[in-house]
Amino acid sequence: MKLEKYSFGIGDRFSQQGEAQLSAIMEAAEKGLEIVPVWNKSNREHQNIHSSPSDTRREADDAVKKLQWKHPYYVDADHINLDTVDAFLPYSDFFTLDVAGYLGREIPGDDLENFLDIADRYTGKLVIPGISEPFHVNRDALHAMAGKFLGAIREASSIYGHIATRKGAGQFVAEISMDEVEHPQTPVELFFILMMIRQFDIPVQTIAPKFTGRFNKGVDYAGDVVQFRKEFEQDLLVIDHAVRTFGLPENLKLSVHSGSDKFTIYPVMGELIRKHDKGIHVKTAGTTWLEEVIGLALSGGEALQMAKTIYARAFDHREALCAPYATVIDIDPDTLPLPDAVETWSGEKFANTLRHVPGHPDYHPGFRQLIHVGYKVAADMGEEFLSMVRTHREVTGEQVKTNLYERHIRRLFGI
Repeated sequence: MKLEKYSFGIGDRFSQQGEAQLSAIMEAAEKGLEIVPVWNKSNREHQNIHSSPSDTRREADDAVKKLQWKHPYYVDADHINLDTVDAFLPYSDFFTLDVAGYLGREIPGDDLENFLDIADRYTGKLVIPGISEPFHVNRDALHAMAGKFLGAIREASSIYGHIATRKGAGQFVAEISMDEVEHPQTPVELFFILMMIRQFDIPVQTIAPKFTGRFNKGVDYAGDVVQFRKEFEQDLLVIDHAVRTFGLPENLKLSVHSGSDKFTIYPVMGELIRKHDKGIHVKTAGTTWLEEVIGLALSGGEALQMAKTIYARAFDHREALCAPYATVIDIDPDTLPLPDAVETWSGEKFANTLRHVPGHPDYHPGFRQLIHVGYKVAADMGEEFLSMVRTHREVTGEQVKTNLYERHIRRLFGI
């Protein structure tokens, strides 16, 4: 199974927007841009929503059948490890092996010696074609990188082997993720991480490193765009060189997680993948739920009241809701509008405050991020929430499609 050049992770918290998401992908196809949809949902999200991997598979299959999509599509077991993967095995054909929690793990001496034997030839000046300045590598740096990353890649090998014995090698797409960590991996670290991946013979097709800057959930990139451009381009070139040097899969590509709404860097990413003729995988999962809330607000009446109730409950429980996402959100609680004030808002005012249109006078990134992490509030509403979304499917679906196509696909690919 070979992942295509361009792919989008189109997660959906409540499995209600498969058709709307696929409609955006199909509109891009009509413009000549082929993007493969990858429905993704993590174990944590399933637990919070009280859903299961079978729901994600059903959503994807139903949308494909209804809209008569004739091209490839995938269902991603997002951010899994050995403790959580089994529930996904019957339903997924794309597995994101999350090894961030295993960085710095102790490694057997044989694994270390095998790595050093291979890596030692790259000490001194490491020249990557296309990068003007060589990297300088010494034995101490190799030991440091092995201590930090080798145990994590060994764990990825265990997860991959577990999946392969049950689904069959070549019958699924493997991604390695190490984006949810404190510090970004440098391009030279990425080179040796890819060497480790080859050492453990993992046929990875995408890799999700952590990049410079903050990738907060559902809001724009915060960081030095010039530095990001340099790092992103160097990572593209490192992957290209590693594929040739180590014999990794030829379609190996960068994956950008927490990609939702990174409007500032989308044009940079698009420019560079076109410049070097490279693929990309972008995960845009979380903003689907936000567009549903926007759709409810615009629908007025009981739907608008539900949107206001969701915010009020999220506001009251903001500490508990924000805690699991502390490293990927940035909310100043003193600036959040009080629920009593929100009660007086029109649907348009609520939607404009939540919708990510930087520069709009009503837009409030803290309000947006709080609702983003507050999806558990809607999950606790259960059928009451789902029924309201289905009742206003036309409005909510249009918000989802517009967001994915106009704000994400067009910005990234320049169509």
